[in-house]
Amino acid sequence: MSIDTGTAPPAGVEEREQQSLGTAAARNLTTTTKSEPQMQKISSRWLTRMLPWVNVPGGTYRVNRRLSFVLGDGRVTFVQTGGQVTVVPAELGELPPLRWFSDGTALQALAERFEQREYAPGQVIVAAGRPADHVYLVAHGKVERIGEGPYGDETVIGLLADGDTFGGRVLADPDGTWEFTARAATATTVLALPHAAYAEVARRHDGLRAHVEAARLDGHRPLTPQGEAEIALSSGHVGEPDIAGTFVDYEPEPREYELSVGQTVLRVHTRVADLYNQPMDQTKEQLRLTVHALRERQEYELVNNRGFGLLHNAAFDQRISTRSGPPTPDDLDELLSMRRNTSFLFAHPRAIAAFGRECNKRGLYFGSIDVGGHHLPAWRGVPLLPCGKIPVSAGRTSSIIAMRTGEEDQGVIGLFQTGIPDEVEPGLNVRFMNINEQAVISYLVSTYYSAAVLVPDALGILENVEVSRRD
Repeated sequence: MSIDTGTAPPAGVEEREQQSLGTAAARNLTTTTKSEPQMQKISSRWLTRMLPWVNVPGGTYRVNRRLSFVLGDGRVTFVQTGGQVTVVPAELGELPPLRWFSDGTALQALAERFEQREYAPGQVIVAAGRPADHVYLVAHGKVERIGEGPYGDETVIGLLADGDTFGGRVLADPDGTWEFTARAATATTVLALPHAAYAEVARRHDGLRAHVEAARLDGHRPLTPQGEAEIALSSGHVGEPDIAGTFVDYEPEPREYELSVGQTVLRVHTRVADLYNQPMDQTKEQLRLTVHALRERQEYELVNNRGFGLLHNAAFDQRISTRSGPPTPDDLDELLSMRRNTSFLFAHPRAIAAFGRECNKRGLYFGSIDVGGHHLPAWRGVPLLPCGKIPVSAGRTSSIIAMRTGEEDQGVIGLFQTGIPDEVEPGLNVRFMNINEQAVISYLVSTYYSAAVLVPDALGILENVEVSRRD
């Protein structure tokens, strides 16, 4: 029996009679083998997996710390108009003696007295041993802090970058000298405030003068190397001397972390849910992909949220810049040396690749470590885990995060609440909302989360990490 298929053979190909059933027709009598719906956005989410999660039944987690008087340099924000740079007056509150000072008129008067100065690479801004009579704000560029090494040689003891300050204590103590040399590593723009200009403003604003004086007196309180109020103790004595009395002071206003929420409304038509559930449950698959999307957003917020995100909550003295641009073994060694028991390093995959290139240049190989059955790169025995949520600005620079984790080790912890109504995963629930007049079912999908840094040195950031390849 001859059957006309209705299709002509290609030119030059002789038409042949069909000998058997074609595959197109055969598929009408069978079913296909199907995969679950796939989603390209799903990532490894190592940060979410490695953070120890602490249940917060009250929805708020309070971090109580010993009272600290660390008057460390903060970061300030600038406004640029063409080549002219000015400091935002309220940002002067980041200077050590001006912490918590809120008189906007006085801050505005101070901001107007800063002088803009430009320095070429290698030019000295301040010299060690010279009178410290200026406050400096780094508007743009990199500044090396030069000190004396263990054998009397010159060595770089730190780097300052955009938004950093130095010399803030000059306001409270104008008779000191510079303990280090500051030298421009790149073309650098700074704003400088002479102490004489500050004194003129202080004469017209009594509140400013009183605030700086109070900061100076607090600076004379006995402190630990970490800046906490010293606990007076006696040891190694003989006889019957008077034993020192003491108490442990606490921060009067400890920080509280409220759980953040990520939510979406999942909609499924009843016709789909009723008729098309074989072999896969349509509602279940829709929910699975929605949960993945929420978990991805959760990890993004843990890194980038301005309220509790790791990149914005690292203490200023726990932030360092790369020495030359790309992340080098020296940079990671310095980052690890800033805290005890570093648990993990997190970096964008491109930053990990850039670090690998620097190791290759030196003939080094960073090892691997087993994490949950996965062989992952490590440096000095600390896992170096990929995190694509860490941004790469303009395709060029990124950051590397180092952290110690866990409540017992005074580290970084994740916060969530378990046991919530209609919970399908820890801290995530799915609640039926309604069926509308178009027969569409709505479910509210919510996840509650945050992160807390228990002590400042638990979290450190290596900034200005160049990830672009250099030829």
